[in-house]
Amino acid sequence: MFLLFCLQCSVSCRLMCSRLTLLLLDTPKSLRGHFLHGPYPATHFGPKACVLPNPTSVMHIQDPASQRLTWSKPPLNVLIIRKIRDETLLEPFKELCRFLVEEKHLMVYVEKKVVDDGSLMTDDSFSAIRNQLCTFREGYDDISDRIDLIICLGGDGTLLYASSLFQGSVPPVMAFHLGSLGFLTPFKFESFKTEVDKVFEGNAAIILRSRLRVKVVKGMFQRNEQLFSTQGNGIAPHNHINNEVLNEVVVDRGPSSYLSNVDLYLDGRLITSVLGDGVIVSTPTGSTAYAAAAGASMIHPNVPAIMVTPICPHSLSFRPIVVPAGVELMITLSPDARNTAWVSFDGRKRQEIQHGDSIKITTSCFPVPSICCHDLVYDWFDSLAQCLHWNIRKKQTRLTDASDSSETEN
Repeated sequence: MFLLFCLQCSVSCRLMCSRLTLLLLDTPKSLRGHFLHGPYPATHFGPKACVLPNPTSVMHIQDPASQRLTWSKPPLNVLIIRKIRDETLLEPFKELCRFLVEEKHLMVYVEKKVVDDGSLMTDDSFSAIRNQLCTFREGYDDISDRIDLIICLGGDGTLLYASSLFQGSVPPVMAFHLGSLGFLTPFKFESFKTEVDKVFEGNAAIILRSRLRVKVVKGMFQRNEQLFSTQGNGIAPHNHINNEVLNEVVVDRGPSSYLSNVDLYLDGRLITSVLGDGVIVSTPTGSTAYAAAAGASMIHPNVPAIMVTPICPHSLSFRPIVVPAGVELMITLSPDARNTAWVSFDGRKRQEIQHGDSIKITTSCFPVPSICCHDLVYDWFDSLAQCLHWNIRKKQTRLTDASDSSETEN
């Protein structure tokens, strides 16, 4: 309360605030309380892109509405992520490649399976462009330090897939709506040349979509303050599986007919047990996805928070909750669980969770810088109306003068 109020106060008070901030920063970690606002997000995205700093900002707190994209150097390498198995995207993909290669003289990266598409291989008019494209394979080639800009052609799943390719810093993402839903894809492809030129010029509005950093620790359990392995005797080395998640982490019962029974911890303290079909841990971006279908509230992506939503809980009082972005959540199988559980990350990489395994979830410091078509507020409400038909109903008609007078007499 004090720090927010002082953003509008006098110069002398600002100096006092700055001293207070330095004092807090110099305080030993053991004496400070838990920081609930989440990690400060990285502001450099790929080799050349970063957030344009606001010179009037105070105490490193920047108004999200003032976040603008700037380039330290002109972008040279562009990654195109195209929705596969959709023949309607072939022509837009070829148009975009021609524009970037022939007119903008950029290096274009695409997945090898996209270039190997039969329709592209047999198109002689596209062969000259195809030979200039750089290809990569997911899981084999690391291109995270080469890409300056990502352009997505498809729906929301295309952007989620692009996010999964970058487990660290993510380049700016420009998403064109060529899929089925399009909640996260604000741009129309009809004017793609004009829109791409605006982005290359800089000063485009961006929204930093927070991600979840998920660490799955396999085969470990705690006993007498020592870490033991369920695979054998004695202390075992950590077996970690890390993922950066844009929408949600889902823990469910899988193919079992029994209810899922998992324990939920917050900062090491047991909060509750989830008995039902499962639980969803989502970002604000993911609040309009699976979590919304499970009854959660929809949260603007700029709100620093983590959502916990039960899936068909066997309790009428278990409602979805929102916790601060800075906490660490941990999910384990309950000792009384009758079966294992399954976890997935943005709908991918599904794996089984057994007794002794744990899932640790925190807010990542590597958000997805999503470029806005208009601004971060208008785009979100426009998506709510156009994609989810939020609050759409037949309007109530006004009363006529005759009905007004009759009601007055009665």
